[in-house]
Amino acid sequence: MPDAASIFAAFWLYRLDPAWRRLKPDAQRAGKEAFTRALAERDPRVTLRGAYSLVGLRNDADLLLWAHGTDLDAMQRLAVDLSHTGLGQYLTSAYTYIGVVGGGRYDPEHRPSFLRGMPPRNFLSMYPFTKTSEWYLLPYERRREMMADHGRLGRKYTVPREAQDTAGQGHGAPNSGHTAKPAITVAEPASAAGGTVLSNTVDAYGLGDYEFIVAFESDDPAELCRMVEELRTVEVRRFTKVDTPIFLGRRREPADVLADL
Repeated sequence: MPDAASIFAAFWLYRLDPAWRRLKPDAQRAGKEAFTRALAERDPRVTLRGAYSLVGLRNDADLLLWAHGTDLDAMQRLAVDLSHTGLGQYLTSAYTYIGVVGGGRYDPEHRPSFLRGMPPRNFLSMYPFTKTSEWYLLPYERRREMMADHGRLGRKYTVPREAQDTAGQGHGAPNSGHTAKPAITVAEPASAAGGTVLSNTVDAYGLGDYEFIVAFESDDPAELCRMVEELRTVEVRRFTKVDTPIFLGRRREPADVLADL
């Protein structure tokens, strides 16, 4: 596997022009076929994690594509190819978020779930994230301690119940970012909560307006809600500057997602 620092992630959110729905069925069918063909014939260095329908779940975007790969140029070319299809001409780029996988700062074993061979889940909750300036002025050990608390709470939702009694501070804990020093090791009791959420965090410093892009995956959107609410109670929350907008999407096969448009 290539070095993690060279793996990029892209989240493309599109809004559909209402004029699309007034096209004749044959024109719509041809436009969708060209779009799915461009996805299928993409550069092999680009992996499609999922296509997500936001229809009825968000009022300013209808479609989300999550791609990752080792060549950002190849990913950009896919975005261009999609925009040139019949459907693409009726899609406005509502939001674009680009990130790169970095080394963990607070947990040396932290890696996004999409790089750990974890299959995608049915629902995605994705948002950009930025910490306050005060956060970076704190001593490293203090930041690490707060992230350990954050990770312990996150383990209830990101680690399967049968594994929650093993040692660790909460690998894959939401928003944990990265690592450079050994993690704090604690024993966690088994929890009755969750254990089905996949956590993915990538760096976005200098690549856009935010510092991280966070993506949670689960087959149970109610569990996503419970997890995010509980994570509001940890002290590190004081150092959150921005963590909106939040996008909820339903993963389906690309053709089925396009059928929602």
